[in-house]
Amino acid sequence: MNNRSRENYYRQMEEITARGDKAAKRPSLLLHACCAPCSSACLEYLRLHFDVTVYYYNPNIEEAEYQRRLAEEKRLIAELNRECGDVPGASLIRTAEAPYDPDRFLEAAKGKESCPEGGERCLACYALRLGGAAKAAADGGFDYVTTTLTISPMKRADDLNRIGRMAAEREGVKWLPSDFKKKNGYKRSVELSEKYSLYRQDYCGCVYSRNKAT
Repeated sequence: MNNRSRENYYRQMEEITARGDKAAKRPSLLLHACCAPCSSACLEYLRLHFDVTVYYYNPNIEEAEYQRRLAEEKRLIAELNRECGDVPGASLIRTAEAPYDPDRFLEAAKGKESCPEGGERCLACYALRLGGAAKAAADGGFDYVTTTLTISPMKRADDLNRIGRMAAEREGVKWLPSDFKKKNGYKRSVELSEKYSLYRQDYCGCVYSRNKAT
């Protein structure tokens, strides 16, 4: 039995946002995003506390699916920005897109193709994407970097925060701890997906997860 106490990443995030709210200048955040449904509830919260730029870096996703999710991400952000004036304290959301480079994922997944979902292949995928996001955050001079991936009930916040924090430290940028599924975050993402009629995929995005879903 594992007696290691679990960190409360959501509470850590709230403590950081509370400090930021008292600062003279709103901190900037690069938010790695995997899809519009996962982004929805995250952005609803984060835009009240940060100047957010959504960073779409997902070389793990097959090209047709990649383009479909990217289009939905952009549509969601446009909707949220149109409503920005009606939400006190909300800032406009910016976007940035990394070049699509699926070979990076295939190389990271090499030898791990048959691993179960949530296993070594997924950990390598997280490291690839969060490493890329951390580098982009450092290059862009952002105060913080984090990911929407922790909103998924299928992904472990411990893994994502550990990998993300290591990548951020390596690049010299601050990691924003998160567990967006907490406090009904995942439930809220489902509600917002219905509100904006967002496309909700039924698999992670890579060919290996698609094969297991079918």
